[in-house]
Amino acid sequence: MKCKVFIVDDHWVVREGLKLILETNSQYEVAGEAEEGRTALSLIEELAPDVILMDLNMPGMSGLETMEALRERNNKTPVIILTTYNEDDLMIKGLSLGAKGYLLKDTSRENLFRTLESALRGETLLQPEITAKVFADRLKKETPPVPVREQTLISEKEMFILQSIARGCRSKEIAFDLGISERTVKAHLTNIYNKLGVDSRSEAVAVSVERGILHL
Repeated sequence: MKCKVFIVDDHWVVREGLKLILETNSQYEVAGEAEEGRTALSLIEELAPDVILMDLNMPGMSGLETMEALRERNNKTPVIILTTYNEDDLMIKGLSLGAKGYLLKDTSRENLFRTLESALRGETLLQPEITAKVFADRLKKETPPVPVREQTLISEKEMFILQSIARGCRSKEIAFDLGISERTVKAHLTNIYNKLGVDSRSEAVAVSVERGILHL
């Protein structure tokens, strides 16, 4: 069975470009598309895609508003952010809403499929070169002090895992580096999520950086 991808972007050229790339892989099909969030919401509910490629800056209902609406409807379809290099604040908010990763609109074919595969596995794929840029300006402007209690909450091993996922490492790679099983890595991730009050890798990185726990 093919993986159904839904594309939300207000630029026809972007949608067509992504469709052309997706058509080169027999494992994927474009289930539908929309140029703004309100239309996307009704179509997503009707078509039940496996993954969503979501532009953030759109007229009408924005990508962020659409993600919030999906969360309110308890729709857990993984969302991958489509972005440009000048949308740092939007990306941070998107990650905080639980996006499974992000792609530049001119991304390579290889990177598109790699990010889709990670999202479908329930993982978050963060690209280190983009992650560092996203948070760089914010860290320069303000690095809030880390409360002592919060510092002690995150163990040394958990900090290593946080740093690893911020670099885009997968659970398998982290397990190898630490000499533990993937199941143990996932258990540590669950502990990290609980301590930070988040639900995903992207949220964990976003919250950790904003609180000054993690420095990229």
